Amino acid sequence: MGELKDTIKGLGNEIAGNAKQAAGDARNDPEQKAEGKAQERKGEVQQGVGKVKGAVGDRV
Repeated sequence: MGELKDTIKGLGNEIAGNAKQAAGDARNDPEQKAEGKAQERKGEVQQGVGKVKGAVGDRV
């Protein structure tokens, strides 16, 4: 069940990160854009963790 939680959190972080990047572009704010990129990467990692948990859980 943890895999679903990680996947959902990751997707949320990815979406929020993309929104921050867009806002940073619109405001010409490189710091906000960088924050968005970092949050997007965090979301991608969280989704990866969820996939690994799901794969391991299926094999146990």
